[in-house]
Amino acid sequence: MGWQMAAGAATRNNVQVSGPEDGPVLVFAHGFGTDQTMWHKILPWFTDRYRVVLLDHVGSGGSDQSAYDSDTYSKLDAYVDDLLEICAELGLKDATLIGHSVGSMMAVSAAVRDESRRFSRLVLVTASPSYLDHPEDGYAGGFTRQDIDDVFESLDANYVVWAESMAPVYMNTPHAPELDHEIQGSFGRISPRVARDFARVAFLSDVRHLLADVTVPVLVLQSTDDVVTPDHVGTYLHAKLPDATLVRLAATGHFPQSSAPEETAAAILEFLKPS
Repeated sequence: MGWQMAAGAATRNNVQVSGPEDGPVLVFAHGFGTDQTMWHKILPWFTDRYRVVLLDHVGSGGSDQSAYDSDTYSKLDAYVDDLLEICAELGLKDATLIGHSVGSMMAVSAAVRDESRRFSRLVLVTASPSYLDHPEDGYAGGFTRQDIDDVFESLDANYVVWAESMAPVYMNTPHAPELDHEIQGSFGRISPRVARDFARVAFLSDVRHLLADVTVPVLVLQSTDDVVTPDHVGTYLHAKLPDATLVRLAATGHFPQSSAPEETAAAILEFLKPS
């Protein structure tokens, strides 16, 4: 299929397409503090046989920075709108949507809103339907409201200092300090204003009510010792999604596509095998 980049969401989101034109389609949606380069280490396992679609959420990476508006992008739906618009512009069909972190929330929402049935599968990498605890119904997301407020306070006070201190915690690969520098560099490419807004989208969104409406098969990839997404959250997703497969990775931390690309790619490829 020959895809032409129209002057719309694909341009606004710096969409990059690689791999054989007739290959099965994979769409990658990155999470907070990163951009499409966060997927680059796993791409060699896919680009020989899959049509790979990468994008930068508006405000991140090589996206059109002039398109960023705090009021618009204060809601998860704005990112989901972009994702669906990109897929419509490219005429995607039978695509697998792969989301990381808050990108997984976007994937869940996009799948539920996917009236054109463009997505046939989802892959959720270190995903959470809500990072915030909801004691009123017994849900433990891993962060109390005070925890979240403390994160926002640190972000607002000095984003650069927050990014430098938290990158190693989120990466959680003490055996490979070079990965800390990688994620610090990624965090540093986002403006503090966008980071503050996007952090609130990530930490305050809640898609738990949508999980039962996801009708396509879903792969849930849960890392070990992920301070952002505790192990029991993967179990929760597995239980609440109608057709889910849960794979627990040996990889530690919140960014297995970077810290353990071979293991992460192998799990995805196994899921993508024709049944």
